[in-house]
Amino acid sequence: MSGAHAPATGRAAGPEHALRRLELTVVRRLDGLLHGQHQGLLPGPGSEPGDSRVYVPGEDDVRRMDWSVTARTTVPHVRDLVADRELETWVLADLSPSMDFGTAAMEKRDLVVATVGAIGFLTSRIGDRFGAYVIHGDEVHRLPARTGRPAMYALLQTLLDAPRGAAVSGPTRLAEAIDLMGKARRKRGLRVVVSDFLDLGRDGDLATERDWERPMRRLAARHQVLAVEVVDPRELELPDVGLVALTDPETGRTREIHLTPKIRRAYAEAAAAQRAANRVALRRCGVGHLVLRTDRDWVYDIVQYTLRHRRTAHLAGRHPTRRAGA
Repeated sequence: MSGAHAPATGRAAGPEHALRRLELTVVRRLDGLLHGQHQGLLPGPGSEPGDSRVYVPGEDDVRRMDWSVTARTTVPHVRDLVADRELETWVLADLSPSMDFGTAAMEKRDLVVATVGAIGFLTSRIGDRFGAYVIHGDEVHRLPARTGRPAMYALLQTLLDAPRGAAVSGPTRLAEAIDLMGKARRKRGLRVVVSDFLDLGRDGDLATERDWERPMRRLAARHQVLAVEVVDPRELELPDVGLVALTDPETGRTREIHLTPKIRRAYAEAAAAQRAANRVALRRCGVGHLVLRTDRDWVYDIVQYTLRHRRTAHLAGRHPTRRAGA
């Protein structure tokens, strides 16, 4: 457990020490999941044609039908895809003011950096180019895709050095950032969006479509996409502490509230409804959905998520579709 909190606990000893601890955590606890064929963080198909095999109705995509082999054998065959190598992995890291919050083992910002580091160290060890888009303040910054450990360290150092509490003039520009990442990088690969997804929909109606859904669907139509939702326990329920002053980190507004049992219950119900709506929205987008919490072992949760999808692929006897977790 202690190793999973490297970005937070290593801060006092300096950013370089924090990054080295993070890499050590990834190497010790996550390395080994990607041995063998190149599959990325999640199992998914490649783009190069491989061997043919008998078509399995209901499981195989008819668009991969191998008509020449089917004609010769009079038995329907499909052609498997060989896993791609030297892909580009791009991560969208949300460092908006709402991420400068945490009441458990780390802040949400630390968990974002840890997640980016885990994905980056794993993909860079097998030769992928790794780049990032970063939401910070009112800007979306692009960090170019590069290979190698020094480039990975430089990217993470940039995330750690980003000023905290950057002022914003409006809602987090998540939809715009996803759209930018999708339009700028057309080559197929893994795309990861790391955010708290604190979106209530239009006019606060959870049943409405979020602004980021259409860009996310367009992204998932071409790439393997994983949405990592970062959560702090205080965003799910409030403690029984009486009068508190609550501050919105996005707007800076502060309000004093007496946390009665009724208010705490209503807050918990609203928070659960919002997270459930997120799950439904991401499922509609056809992307993988991983929830990481600041009060849990994030390494364990990443491992369990990855192994669950690998196990599903093994039981199916084939790689799942690109929209892993749909």
